[in-house]
Amino acid sequence: MSQKTELEILLAVVDHGSFSAAARALGYTPSAVGKRVHQLEQRLNVPLLVRSTRRMTLTEAGRRYAEEARDLIARLTALEEDISDDASTLRGTVRLTSSAALGRRFVVPLVIEFMEHHPEVEVELLLTDKIIDLIGEGFDLSIRTGILPDSSLVSRKLMSNPRILCAAPSYIEQHGSPGKPEDLTIHRCLRLGQERQLSDWGFAQPQGGNARLGSGFSCNNLEALHAACISGRGIAWLPEFLTVSDINKGRLLLLLKEYACPGAGGGVFLLRPETTFLPQRIRTLIDFFADRFNEMRRD
Repeated sequence: MSQKTELEILLAVVDHGSFSAAARALGYTPSAVGKRVHQLEQRLNVPLLVRSTRRMTLTEAGRRYAEEARDLIARLTALEEDISDDASTLRGTVRLTSSAALGRRFVVPLVIEFMEHHPEVEVELLLTDKIIDLIGEGFDLSIRTGILPDSSLVSRKLMSNPRILCAAPSYIEQHGSPGKPEDLTIHRCLRLGQERQLSDWGFAQPQGGNARLGSGFSCNNLEALHAACISGRGIAWLPEFLTVSDINKGRLLLLLKEYACPGAGGGVFLLRPETTFLPQRIRTLIDFFADRFNEMRRD
């Protein structure tokens, strides 16, 4: 068995937490997996794993070795694919994750279009609003919205992500319209997740500080907030891509436009782990997303 395969087996044990779970994922027997890890430890003359009846953890040497091994395997795989790929045909798998609302609106249609052009490329797409550890969970790319945090990931901004304060006409007819951010404290506010009562909805206020939000409804899903807003349940701060059609058709009304803070919504970013080699299929998909989102900006 090659050195590369030994590395892959070690990483499978690390990722799955046990010999038996790694064996199921790899299609080996637990004894075969344990034997290969033991051979690797003997060859290196250092223990890589600490085994117990309940859990398995890496030694300090094992942690360092696993981190470097993961990067080496990714680089070797990318290099082999670059060398062996027919330049006219892309093939292989791309693992991609995106936030849910953005994914359903934009990413899914674009992935389908990409696979129509490149039928031998398989895309595994995970839609979730949870932050995914791309390296630890083996993802190639992520498309996310918001303010980009400091990160070791390579980022590419695809488009801006303006947020809009809005409410349904039925809500305004019943409760009136806020004249300034401070008025939000007496309104029903639809908040994303367990957001604190002080708003970070991106107002440009001369006096500084945040507006205090009134009680209303909170949810961890933007599309659910969008539905609640349209039904007249309260005021929401939503991405433009979710609301532009509703505003054009009068289903939602813009509020506090004079207090809007440019850039408060951050942007739409494509993220990937930093690596020396990128397979051609991943480079092509990145360029495809950049081109399509650039077209959206011009529309």
